[in-house]
Amino acid sequence: MNFLFVHQNFPGQYLHLLRSLLADNAKHEGTHELVFMSEPNRNQMPGVRKVTYSKPPPVSASSVFEAREYEMAMRRAQAAYRGALQIKALGFKPDIIIGHHGWGEMLNLVDAFPGVPILGYFEFYYKIHGTDVNFDLEFPMPEAQFGAVRGKNSVNLLALDLEQYGQTPTRWQHGTYPDWAQERIRIIEEGVDLELCKPDPACRKEPITIGKLTVTPDQKLVTYVARNLEPYRGFHTFMRALPRLLAERPDVVVSLVGGDEISYGALPHQGGNWREVMLRELGDQLDLSRVHFLGRVPYDQHLALLKRSDAHVYLSYPFVASWSLREALACGCMVVGADTETVTEFVQHGRTGLVTPTLDHAKLAEAVLHALADTKLAAKLRKGARAYAEQHLSMDGYIANYRAYIEEIVGRPLVPPPAKPTAKANPRKKATAP
Repeated sequence: MNFLFVHQNFPGQYLHLLRSLLADNAKHEGTHELVFMSEPNRNQMPGVRKVTYSKPPPVSASSVFEAREYEMAMRRAQAAYRGALQIKALGFKPDIIIGHHGWGEMLNLVDAFPGVPILGYFEFYYKIHGTDVNFDLEFPMPEAQFGAVRGKNSVNLLALDLEQYGQTPTRWQHGTYPDWAQERIRIIEEGVDLELCKPDPACRKEPITIGKLTVTPDQKLVTYVARNLEPYRGFHTFMRALPRLLAERPDVVVSLVGGDEISYGALPHQGGNWREVMLRELGDQLDLSRVHFLGRVPYDQHLALLKRSDAHVYLSYPFVASWSLREALACGCMVVGADTETVTEFVQHGRTGLVTPTLDHAKLAEAVLHALADTKLAAKLRKGARAYAEQHLSMDGYIANYRAYIEEIVGRPLVPPPAKPTAKANPRKKATAP
């Protein structure tokens, strides 16, 4: 089968699906031709033909603010369309196109490859009320900016107007879309490698060292992970909970993994980054010899921290859940999570973790202290987290569901069925004379 994948940052969400298709090729040579169209980056995968299109230039600052994201999406759509025509000129025609609708690249591919089905990733439908906008009243969005939020759905709506196929990873994300759109989008729960992400009781018996952080067996490790340290992921709430946590538990050390940039929200109006802002706010309330900002760490160190964690804090505005939450559950972390639906779809209070008000640092500190003190409860919730991961977050299950949907769309199996054995002549049967 011929696949065309599209994502502005190769391989995006498609690493594991690509690996599955490459495994097909290893077993059945020439089963799939895999082409991936992306903006230029350094990532490569043997067996996947990467085709790049030129990254569009930035939108002029003189453009209408509300239309800038839309304009950039249209530029990407045209760049990807031109790239698709080049692929077509070389004789490649996909049986299916799979990609992320967030950046607009796939909007014109129905013209380049008419009749080829498109399976698009629908990540989030933006709203003025009930999701991330003005959820945190500490950082209100002015009414004058509401139009820009609605404008973010322009690509969403154009993608839905293609009347193709869609998928999204959670019930929460599915529910952000209008009722009329939900029937076009299937929920395929994303998975993690349950063999790689699994509990490791032995890691508590020896000290672990990552960067300047060292955790001894008699200490308690509280972990926090985000792509970037920012309010969207509750960084400010977590930091404000630390003074009480550190004061009441002298055996606690804290690790924070994440960069100082912005993934979803906005930079502090006073300048700098959110780590600097919170350190200035809290001042000498923090014992910085026990609070370690590790930045972005290699994946094996990230997993080592989760496996050693005594309490893992995951907070989020009502937005898209991070892969790190899934990994924490699979590692059997004692998760203390926010009470937004983003998190509670995964973390059920008293079953797979503890749930606390997203923006209440006093309640967060209380919940973490409770998790550290009640070892019997923590053991139960660790077991519940792992059981949830095994039931809902299996990579094998995720890939199986994804492949089944592709087969449903295309109307044939991804790999050819095994050949039927040919009948062998019975040597005992005598030939009859004509």
